[in-house]
Amino acid sequence: MASKAVAKTVAGGVVEISKKYTVQSSGLWEILRRFLAIDPNRSNGVPLNPLNRLPAPGSIDPQAYRDPVTFPAGDIAGNPYWKRDHRRNYPRSSVVTQPQVVSLLTVGSAAAPKAELVGEAGEKALVAAVQESQGGMAAFLEKNADVAAKDVFVNGLPPTPSGLNLKQDGQWDTYKFKIGENSYPEEYQVRSFQ
Repeated sequence: MASKAVAKTVAGGVVEISKKYTVQSSGLWEILRRFLAIDPNRSNGVPLNPLNRLPAPGSIDPQAYRDPVTFPAGDIAGNPYWKRDHRRNYPRSSVVTQPQVVSLLTVGSAAAPKAELVGEAGEKALVAAVQESQGGMAAFLEKNADVAAKDVFVNGLPPTPSGLNLKQDGQWDTYKFKIGENSYPEEYQVRSFQ
C-alpha cells in the first residue's frame, strides 16, 4: 500500500489523505475542512504518534537503563568538583612557618629523617621539637647553632642562589646559555634584532 502511494507521488499524482501517516479530522469537521481548505487533499502535518514515534515517549522504564559510570572520574565520592575544576585551579602559595622549620632542623623530614632519631627516640625528639619550636627560629639558633649549620650550610657556606652549581673542578658557576641561530633563516626578508 505504501509503495503504491510512493509510486503515485513520484508519477505526479496526489496521495489521498487516508494513505498519509498524519492525524486528520473526522465527521462534520472533515467535511467543513474540505469545504474551506484551498487544497482539500493536503494534510495538516501532525504525525500519527503510534506510527512515527517509536518508542513512544514514556514507554521505556527509566529503571531499565543504567547510566555507564567510568571509574575513577565518575566516582563522586572520590572526585569532588573542586578537584576537577581546572578553570579555577590557581597555583597556591606554599608557606613554611618558623615552628615547622625548627622541627625540620631538629628531627628532619619524612624524606630525610635524621639517622640518630629513629623509633622511640624519634617520637620523643618530635614532641620535644614541637615544644621547642614555640620559641621561634632565633631561640633555636642561639641554642643549636652547630646543628643548624650542619644541615643548612653546604661546606660551611649558606645555600646558593638559584642557578649556581658546583663544577667538578670545585669552582662555582652558573649555567651559560649559548646563542643559537635566529628563528628565521638568513634569506628571509624580515630582520631580527639582537
